[in-house]
Amino acid sequence: MRRLFFYILPLWIWIGIAPASWAYELVMVEREGCQYCIRWKNEIGPIYPKTAAGEFAPLRMIDLDETRKNPAPYKFPVVYTPTFILMDNGVEISRIEGYASQDFFWGLWEMTLERETDFKAPIK
Repeated sequence: MRRLFFYILPLWIWIGIAPASWAYELVMVEREGCQYCIRWKNEIGPIYPKTAAGEFAPLRMIDLDETRKNPAPYKFPVVYTPTFILMDNGVEISRIEGYASQDFFWGLWEMTLERETDFKAPIK
C-alpha cells in the first residue's frame, strides 16, 4: 500500500499542476511565401523555446487557412501574416500583427504577456 502511494502521489501533483502551466500558448499564423514569417522563423524561431516567454507560452504554428476553417477561438478574423496570438486554454486573449524586427517582437511580446498573464520578464 505504501509503495502504491509513492506512485500515485506524483500523478496527483502532475494533474494538479500541469494544466495551469500549459494553459498559455503562442499561436503563430503564417502562410506559404510570407517573407516576414520566414524572417521570424530564422531570427526568433530557434531561440523562442529556450526563453522564459517560450517556456511560459509554447509556440504552435498554423496556416492562415486553418483560422478560416475554424474561426471560433479567435476574437476576429486573422488577415495578416504573421499574426501572433496569445491563447489561454484555446481562446484568444491578445494578438500582435506583423513582424518588423527581433527587438520589436520581444518588446511587444513580453509586454503583452505581462499585461495579460502573470508572466514576469527576466531582468536583462
